[in-house]
Formats: sequence, C-alpha cells, structure tokens
Amino acid sequence: MNNMRWQKMTFQATPVNRMGDEVRMNKSLRTAYGETLVELGKINERIVLLDADLCKSTMGVLFENAYPDRFFEMGIAEANMASVAAGLSLTKKIPFFASFAVFSTGRCYDQIRTSICIPALNVKICGSSAGLSDFGDGSTHQSIDDIALMRALPNMQVFSPVDAVQTAQIVKHMAANEGPMYIRINRNELPILTTDDQEFVPGKVYTMRDGNDVAIFASGVTVSIALEAADKLAKKGVQAKVLNVPTIKPIDEASLLAICQGVKGIVTVEEHSIYGGLGDAVSAIVTPKLARKHIRVGVLDEFGISAHSYEELLEHYGFTPETIMKAAEEACN
Repeated sequence: MNNMRWQKMTFQATPVNRMGDEVRMNKSLRTAYGETLVELGKINERIVLLDADLCKSTMGVLFENAYPDRFFEMGIAEANMASVAAGLSLTKKIPFFASFAVFSTGRCYDQIRTSICIPALNVKICGSSAGLSDFGDGSTHQSIDDIALMRALPNMQVFSPVDAVQTAQIVKHMAANEGPMYIRINRNELPILTTDDQEFVPGKVYTMRDGNDVAIFASGVTVSIALEAADKLAKKGVQAKVLNVPTIKPIDEASLLAICQGVKGIVTVEEHSIYGGLGDAVSAIVTPKLARKHIRVGVLDEFGISAHSYEELLEHYGFTPETIMKAAEEACN
C-alpha cells in the first residue's frame, strides 16, 4: 500500500453537519445494536441473543449484562449457533445471533439456507464489523461478499444502515416482524445522518440530497462519502441526487425507477464486492426498463488486506469523493 494517496476522510470523531443547520455527531452502530436489544428486551421476553465468542465486539455484551438468562454464548461455532437459533425460533423465541459479518454469513451459510431460510423461520442475523471496517485483521475477517450471500437466499431480507439511528430503527423492525433478516453493521463510529422522527420503511430509498443530473445510490459508510462528492460536484456544475439505500432486499422498485427517470445516469457505491450487492440490485430493477448509464463503485474482484487504519483501506479501494465524482461525471456523459 505504499503507493496510496494519504487523505483524511470525513467521518473522524468530530461533529459533522450533513442535514440542515443541526450539528450531528458520530456514534457507534455496534453500540446502537446492543443498546436497542437491551431496550427491546425490557418489553419482550421472547427476545434472546446468541453470540460466537465476540460479544464484547458485537456489543451483545450489553444484552448479556442485562438479561444473562436470555444470552447464549455459543463459542467459535457459528454453524451450531445458527442451528440453535433456528430451534429457539420454533419455541416462539425471537433469536438474534451475531458474529463478524464474514463469519455470521459464511461459516454457517448451509445452516442459514437449510434450517432458517427454507422453512422461513423467525431468526435475525447480525453481521458485525462488516465490509472493510475490521481493517487490522485483513482478508479473512473482512466481508466483501456477505450481502451477495444473504441477498441470494429466498425469504431473506437484507439491511445496511447508514448510521446508529437507523441501526436502532432496523433492529426494532427486525424484532417486530416475522421472517429471516440480516443486518450488516460497521465496526466504526459513523456520522449521524438521519433523525429519530424519520420513519424506517423497509425497501424505501431515502433522498439525502436532491439533484437532476446523476443519481448516486449508496449504503452504510459510503453515503457520507457520496454526500461530500455531491458537494464538490455542485461546484463543477453537476447536480447529484444522493440516495441512502438501507434495504438491499427488498427495494421499492417503483420509487427507484422514478428516481432514475429523472436523471441522466446512475452510480452505485457500496463497501462490498461489485458483484451481488447493491449495484446488482439496482441494475436488476433499472436495466430492463430504462436506458441509463450505470457506473459501479465498490470492491473489485479481490479480497481485503490489512492496514493501519480504516481510512487507509477506504482510500486504497477507491471509496473517496474523488472516485465517486469521476464515476458521476462518466455516468452523465
């Protein structure tokens, strides 16, 4: 990584301002996950939590401390954890199970497919430290294919929240609704870009900034980077509409098509492989019905690597305002 351009990103641990004049702070999505489960556990004794020897990282430890009799430490045995969660759901419990995203989807894929998705059981899966956010542990711990794995499964819903507020809203939705669901959560603190009164609707695409030249669809950490790119594009006379897509599956097809009809081109940005994720989801809806140039920004056909910081990896893989600007300008041509 010696040839990397060193550039500070916009999500450092300082106040940020992305919506109106209200200053918004960064917060951990992992903490929001754990705190929300504790809150839900107070009013619903059916909720139980399973973890795979990583509860202090996934923040499942908060639930363990609050409700030790409803917390199950499964050890480094993710396949067994998925099977036990399936069994608990058959007793009318609402099981959440968590590990790093690469493990909670990959190491127990067969159990998720066979024991959870085929019978459409009410099991909730958390993929923590998703994408490249576990920067120090390299390719074995970085999930660049988890969305593709979960999105391909019938009956599975897939969520990728933009911030801690939306994480809490999605966890509440998962607990209140039936069926297999997967949420991927970033390891780091991210800017708060949404509000408590902005209702989470599964499948909805949220407009974060308006524009009529190009539509930039993003999820998770890439939304804040896309907003910075849009600010810079505006100075060059290009008006970019920035969309937050917290639901990768399902997506409201009608609203997505309406958005794409109003622009010249589209860009998708995802902290995931360009295969099987947000880009494919958008393309599957748009391509059969609209002629729009589509540029994908994501991890190319490669694995992750170790780095000294998350910012280094985002820079290395092209998750920068400059990369998104270039893609947006190309999509408009």
